[in-house]
Amino acid sequence: MLGYDISWAAFNIIEVMSASKFTFKRIGYLAASQCFHEGTDVIMLTTNQIRKDLSSPSQYDTGVALTGLSCFVTPDLARDLANDIMTLMSHTKPYIRKKAVLIMYKVFLKYPESLRPAFPRLKEKLEDPDPGVQSAAVNVICELARRNPKNYLSLAPLFFKLMTSSTNNWVLIKIIKLFGALTPLEPRLGKKLIEPLTNLIHSTSAMSLLYECVNTVIAVLISLSSGMPNHSASIQLCVQKLRILIEDSDQNLKYLGLLAMSKILRTHPKSVQAHKDLVLQCLDDKDESIRLRALDLLYGMVSKKNLMEIVKKLMMHVDKAEGTTYRDELLTKIIDICSQSNYQHITNFEWYISILVELTRLEGTRHGHLIAAQMLDVAIRVKAIRRFAVSQMSTLLDSAHLVASSTQRNGLCEVLYAAAWICGEFSEHLQEPQQTLEAMLRPKVTTLPGHIQAVYVQNVVKLYASMLQQTEQGSDPEAAQELTRLMVERLPQFVQSADLEVQERASCILQLVKHIQKLQAKDVPVAEEVSALFAGELNPVAPKAQKKVPVPEGLDLDTWINEPPSDSESEDEMPKAIFHDDETRHTKQRPPEAEEEELARRREARKQEQANNPFYIKSSPSPQKRYQDAPGVEHIPVVQIDLSVPLKVPGLPTSEQYVKLEEERRHQQRLEKERRRKKRKEKGKPRRHSSLHTESEEDIAPAQQVDIVTEEMPENALPSDEDDKDPNDPYRALDIDLDKPLADSEKLPIQKHRNAEPSKSPKKEDMSALETKSKKPRKKEKRHREKDREKRKKKERKSEDLDFWLSTTPPPAAVPGLSMEEPGLNAVVTVPEGEHEEPKRLEQDDEEQQQDPEKKPSKHKKKHKKEKEERPKEKKKSKKRLPSCDGAAGPVENGALEEEPLPPMSSYCLLAENAYVKMTYDIQGSLQKHSQVTVSIVLENQGHSVLKNMELNVLDSLNTKLARPEGSSVHDGVPVPFQLPPGISNEAQFVFTIQSIVMAQKLKGTLSFIAKNEEGSTHEKLDFKLHFSCTSYLITTPCYSDAFAKLLESGDLNMSSIKVDGINMCFQNLLAKICFHHHFSVVERVDSCASLYSRSIQGHHVCLLVKKGEKSVSVDGKCSDSTLLSNLLEEVKATLAKC
Repeated sequence: MLGYDISWAAFNIIEVMSASKFTFKRIGYLAASQCFHEGTDVIMLTTNQIRKDLSSPSQYDTGVALTGLSCFVTPDLARDLANDIMTLMSHTKPYIRKKAVLIMYKVFLKYPESLRPAFPRLKEKLEDPDPGVQSAAVNVICELARRNPKNYLSLAPLFFKLMTSSTNNWVLIKIIKLFGALTPLEPRLGKKLIEPLTNLIHSTSAMSLLYECVNTVIAVLISLSSGMPNHSASIQLCVQKLRILIEDSDQNLKYLGLLAMSKILRTHPKSVQAHKDLVLQCLDDKDESIRLRALDLLYGMVSKKNLMEIVKKLMMHVDKAEGTTYRDELLTKIIDICSQSNYQHITNFEWYISILVELTRLEGTRHGHLIAAQMLDVAIRVKAIRRFAVSQMSTLLDSAHLVASSTQRNGLCEVLYAAAWICGEFSEHLQEPQQTLEAMLRPKVTTLPGHIQAVYVQNVVKLYASMLQQTEQGSDPEAAQELTRLMVERLPQFVQSADLEVQERASCILQLVKHIQKLQAKDVPVAEEVSALFAGELNPVAPKAQKKVPVPEGLDLDTWINEPPSDSESEDEMPKAIFHDDETRHTKQRPPEAEEEELARRREARKQEQANNPFYIKSSPSPQKRYQDAPGVEHIPVVQIDLSVPLKVPGLPTSEQYVKLEEERRHQQRLEKERRRKKRKEKGKPRRHSSLHTESEEDIAPAQQVDIVTEEMPENALPSDEDDKDPNDPYRALDIDLDKPLADSEKLPIQKHRNAEPSKSPKKEDMSALETKSKKPRKKEKRHREKDREKRKKKERKSEDLDFWLSTTPPPAAVPGLSMEEPGLNAVVTVPEGEHEEPKRLEQDDEEQQQDPEKKPSKHKKKHKKEKEERPKEKKKSKKRLPSCDGAAGPVENGALEEEPLPPMSSYCLLAENAYVKMTYDIQGSLQKHSQVTVSIVLENQGHSVLKNMELNVLDSLNTKLARPEGSSVHDGVPVPFQLPPGISNEAQFVFTIQSIVMAQKLKGTLSFIAKNEEGSTHEKLDFKLHFSCTSYLITTPCYSDAFAKLLESGDLNMSSIKVDGINMCFQNLLAKICFHHHFSVVERVDSCASLYSRSIQGHHVCLLVKKGEKSVSVDGKCSDSTLLSNLLEEVKATLAKC
């Protein structure tokens, strides 16, 4: 426990683990859990001992073995003990079941082959009666699904049931996290989750659960590309709840609120940008972590419109910031905000350069290299800004305060690195090159770090070459010789540098300049040759360019370049020292002891740093002492500020003037657009959205014509997405398809022992009578268990059918004939399951009797014979029932009978079609929304063009209106939120508000879109008529026979009837068609008569009595609205006429 190595005691630990006393055994397992690991040699000796403890009758021995094993399980132990642990998952004690379920997670990690055979039993534990076991199973499956969610998609119905029924907040949090991972894989799942999650957000008081619900709602809305037209309400709800968290006094809740808000920001930035004031307030928070999280949030809230405003406020915070850590973070965030997405939000690069120059005035920052990198990047990428950048960099080279700050590592002197390079590389843009050259050759430059001096020396030559060319073109040889003389005088100071790189560069360049001086004395022109040394343009290189370089043919990177060292060489031989004086020469000298004043200064600096660090726990003195020690006004020292160094560098622009210029420029742009719009109106070109026009991101044009140079990649570079994946990830082996049937080779190995002949003893003979008595109830228990297992399997089949669960069609109970495989609905027509199982059981009993005839009493034999005699009679009866189509043996409630298979029916009808697109639709209502229906339209691309910018518009009537986005007029369409490549189909949903549902109606509509192919783009449209039948307002609702009878007896319903002749269809299939197409459920059926029920979205009750004659069908209906009933019966009549 204290960290000391006790591997020498491993064998003794195993001895203590095998002790018979629990107190000793527990200590042994505790020691093993602390010091055993995969490399422990004797760990293989523990296998049989652990197996023995796992099968111990004492639950505490088993529990301590499971707990210890979880800490030191190895692949071998996991393979050998997996079957034993899996058996314990069905233990009678919940204490053992829970531990066994939890340790299976460690077993899966070490032995992934055990996942498939163990998964069915793990799945059973999700419905365990003990909440602890259930919670453990949820934890294990959620951890497995966190890395490989697609393999656990089939469990969604089961987890949905747990989510809606569980009251344990921690289980709910785990399940909701799992749904957040599953939703991107199955968008239909999101539609089912929105309602329960929204209810939880409204009802829960637990902040942890609220946070997870909001997180999952965000994931759901991200995954739903279509089908949620009113998702803005859910987003607003999430944002409002998160605002409550951020405004809370608890710092942890505030942090979590900001964290979740950043997730919403990625997909719905406008919803978060409305709370920009709240985020900016968090920048003044005392807690540094909250300030940093608010900065991250601001990073995503930036747009072209508000970039300058946000950066201006951040610059104000930079001035106020206390402590270098937070100030450096602010500086980093300002640079990240401006440079994100290849500078897409910057409209004026002169403003950005001025911001970078202002940041160079910060004292004590450690991020000078970041500012330098940005200056270099902008100057290289944005060609239009180079002249301005060069003028600013030359001013920086003249400023003395940057050179003075050269003592600090990574300090602001790093900016001089960029300034020197830019002035040298783009020297043709310099206004006063002579002054810049002299500034770069000042003696004070030699105090800068070596790498900066090296850049100075290199770029001095570039500047010299440029100036030499200008003087020769101007026919001024004296000026050229003066330049050369200045170089020869100043370069020796760099030759004497302690840095080898500076020495080498300066020596080479000095010799080159001296050679030029000799040529100039002979009047030989040398400017072109010197300029040719630096010809060509340097472009930025992509970060992964080196990794993408393809390996040349014939090059084997694994072969040895030189001969490998032979194994015979002794490892103990030390290489002989070449320089014997190395040790004496490089011994460290002890630094001199600091003086008292220096120690006091360091102590004061440390206290200041601790005071500014929010994570440092400070001592809080008593209030009385604090009051006594508080200094008065007279104790405040008055410090004289030395203004010998100006606070602002002269000649450098401030960013504020660019903010004002940018506002004026945008105002001019708006006025120009208004003028153009008025001219278009005068010419008679009406624009549809002109009344709702607002300035968008694309409307803001940049101040300069910007040409951003992209990063270069090597030739023949291969794109790959595998760069960031970890090859040693243990979860990769657990990416297993769990829905495939289990093969024989995948079953877990079972340890078998040889069968030894047992010696007969008198004790065993005495026990034989007791065993014969006890075996009878055991067999009964086995039968009950088999029944329970088969019931569970039926339930699992229902829940595993994910497509059935996620489908939006009416439930099978309401659609007789469609669910031929559903158990429970074929109880009369097919032979009951008990009759199929009984022969198997009786055959087993016969075999057991033949093996051991003495064990069965005579009473059981008599019962056995009676069952055999009754069985053929029952089979004959059931066979007689099967051929008849209409003859049902008795009434069936809340279900329907299946006799003949029906052809597949679809609720989607053709809406319109042309060469480009095919539209089918379905209308669905909801009991929760009394005046709304949802129209689901499936769009299928039938051509070879890509369909984009699709927009659906329907002409509203007085009764029915299309729900449009906020701010839209009645003439505007609703955009379809996806594009359609050739051969692809997708579904979009549109909401309509209905006033009255008693009459059917048709609405005219148009789908407009752009068809784009290789030849070009064309604007197309497709007209259609959307038919709202009275049936589309009905919702399949189950009703029990007693409630149905009370409804008919109430006397509040109106009655009407129809009769259709010439129908030869089987009554069962006829009933199925009525239920499917008209959204009814079967209440009760007797022979060729059935009662049906449905309910409208506005609460109208509709009852039907369907009777079949020889070749006719009569339908009697009752409804609370007579007009609705007559229209519904006409629609039913039209359906029956097609049969």
